[in-house]
Amino acid sequence: MLNPVDLLAIAAHPDDVELTCGGTLIKMARAGYRTAILDLTAGETGTRGSRQLRAQEAATAAKTLGVAERANAGLPDAHLHNTDTTRRTVVQWIRHFHPSTVILPFPVGRHPDHIAASELSRDACYLAGLKNYDADGDPYRPEKILYALAYREDPVKPSFVVDISAEFDTKMTAIRCYASQFEGAKAAGEIFPTGQNLYELVRIHSAHYGSLIRAAYGEPFMTPETVRVDDVVKMGVQSM
Repeated sequence: MLNPVDLLAIAAHPDDVELTCGGTLIKMARAGYRTAILDLTAGETGTRGSRQLRAQEAATAAKTLGVAERANAGLPDAHLHNTDTTRRTVVQWIRHFHPSTVILPFPVGRHPDHIAASELSRDACYLAGLKNYDADGDPYRPEKILYALAYREDPVKPSFVVDISAEFDTKMTAIRCYASQFEGAKAAGEIFPTGQNLYELVRIHSAHYGSLIRAAYGEPFMTPETVRVDDVVKMGVQSM
């Protein structure tokens, strides 16, 4: 039976979502929305840990995030490509989750899988709505696609930042579930090393984006569409 979610985060590897938009998933779940995660690979070629251990860590983190469901598409780690076969796989998952909004990785990155995951998932979101597209599930196309901007070094200004001040400690708890990946680490994915431990780097980046909206911690997003505002009197973020 179809049990749609309001928000679906898609990423290349277990732990990507926690790092980039975990606070937003927690915030939306606490607000009463149904949230979910689709990891495209099991992260099996990573230098640390193993497929089995990462799966256990992902399951524990999912409980911390409060998501209704976490699934793995079973695509090959470090060999992720946007092909007809992989698009069909992701289309089936999008039709399964039936999400209103989808969060994707930013389409530029250091890890090739992150780039592929963004392009592949964006294409699948469109194809999922085609009635005659040959994939399991009923045709369905998400309404909104958001790109997670956390840890970007290029000059991309966020379309908006989500205040995760109240969710930040829980976000860090979810990240710490991946002890095989992050204990003692000084870099990960799009997070470049500065000599500090990874947990402190996450805090610094989150504090930076929070400062942009006059909050303690934030997560940045970009949407190609112009953001609509209906009440300019009640817009947040102090100007002076």
